[in-house]
Amino acid sequence: MNSRYSRQELFLKEEHPYANKHVLLVGAGALGSALAEMLVRAGIGQLTIIDRDYVDWTNLQRQQLYNEQDARDSLPKAEAAKKRLQEINSDVSISAITADAGPQELSALMDEKCPDLLLDGTDNFETRFIINDLSQKYQVPWIYGACVGSQGVSCVIVPGETPCLACLLDVLPAEGMTCDTAGIIAPAVQMTTAFQGAEALKILAGRWEDIRRELVGVDLWKNTYSSISTVSLKKADCPSCSDTAVYPYLTEENQTKTAVLCGRNTVQVRPPNNRAFNLPEIAAMLKQWDASVKMNGFLLSAIVSGKRIVLFQDGRMLVHGSKDPEEAKKLYQRLLG
Repeated sequence: MNSRYSRQELFLKEEHPYANKHVLLVGAGALGSALAEMLVRAGIGQLTIIDRDYVDWTNLQRQQLYNEQDARDSLPKAEAAKKRLQEINSDVSISAITADAGPQELSALMDEKCPDLLLDGTDNFETRFIINDLSQKYQVPWIYGACVGSQGVSCVIVPGETPCLACLLDVLPAEGMTCDTAGIIAPAVQMTTAFQGAEALKILAGRWEDIRRELVGVDLWKNTYSSISTVSLKKADCPSCSDTAVYPYLTEENQTKTAVLCGRNTVQVRPPNNRAFNLPEIAAMLKQWDASVKMNGFLLSAIVSGKRIVLFQDGRMLVHGSKDPEEAKKLYQRLLG
């Protein structure tokens, strides 16, 4: 009863079912760092972490694996996470990958060693739809999670059994708010990862009969909780999970596109699908950053993170003062989710 996992095994009535399991965690921010620590403390056999970002001071309020020195050194999050996690449990095999989690990168990881579970620690829906299609293509379950402000939402997606993320579009929270534009409190992260983490432990232990088959949401500031049964929401013609699935979000045309404009020190970012943006609403969010914002009936311009951005109603954004497509894409997703 004094072994490392004794209390966990006492609850599960099983001797360490996680030792040979492999989890691919996409994103090592607020959700990802909390999920990674939970899995490592539970004694997961192998954890692969992929994240494109580095630690900065704004992360320390809610991203529990990182410290001030990590922010001073601007360490890549995946590497900083690995360092701390190995201190927590040296028996776990941890792979840290600093890269954008696009279709090619994630497909390569799935081909190299297909995980038992995919976990969502991301901050944008484009990456989540890529995870969703990979889940369906490789028949690997995944757990969606998102949080902003004081709200959190989570859902388990099991290929062949539950609706996928594309099926659930009509009941998902609206896109547009991000932690950078609406802020966030740390308890919203912890509550969301509690939902995600509990389901992860069930799946990895093979307790399929106990998994939650609902989209669950909580607002800790307004003291509200909701759950929506997803059983009836599976769509027979879904392009991602039906019998005729084509996995659309793994294709080039459904990815955010960037282009360096010739001779202008500017990157254009174009979303996968044209969307009508509410420019006054976005302007109001940017003003909370004390950004200087100008707007006419066609576009919005502002200075954000030292860059001048111009956002058009169809979703195109020009990022002036940069020739780095990845930097521009990251700024775009920070602002628009």
